[in-house]
Amino acid sequence: MNLPLFFDRIKIPKKRLFSALLVLPVIVAVIEFSISGLARKTFVFYDIDSGAVSVEDRVIRASREKPDSLAREIDLTKYTEEALLGPVSPNSLPLFPRETTLRSLLYRDGTVYVDLSEEASLPPAEGGEVFTNLKTLRDGIKRNFPFVGEIRFFIAGKAAYWDEFRQDDASEGF
Repeated sequence: MNLPLFFDRIKIPKKRLFSALLVLPVIVAVIEFSISGLARKTFVFYDIDSGAVSVEDRVIRASREKPDSLAREIDLTKYTEEALLGPVSPNSLPLFPRETTLRSLLYRDGTVYVDLSEEASLPPAEGGEVFTNLKTLRDGIKRNFPFVGEIRFFIAGKAAYWDEFRQDDASEGF
């Protein structure tokens, strides 16, 4: 098939042909992104040398479960597990020791209950502070999931920094 004859048959002016060919991949990409169920999330870590904030963008598959509260819980779980994996950049510090796992996560009535394994009670080998790292995770959850009101952390089933986070939530109006 002769390509110029094909475009003559579909009646696209040659001046607009180039524009049409540029717009087509953009339209296809937008449709594919919306159908695939992917969501862009941000993660905050800290630079090894300076301690400066390092933000990473990651694409995570969004849940399409019904009811909506179950989908939200699944998405929160995926986000938290991804944060526990640590940074992609070798120049950034993980928030928690590598052995830290998510024991459970519940989302009920706007409140997220996160239970981490006992390794979360220790700062990572490279440094950091447990409360600061939990606060960073908390802020990331709130930034990426605006429907979340409060977050309650547990480490090995025991409440972690309950009063400190409660005061933060009160000052934010939750």
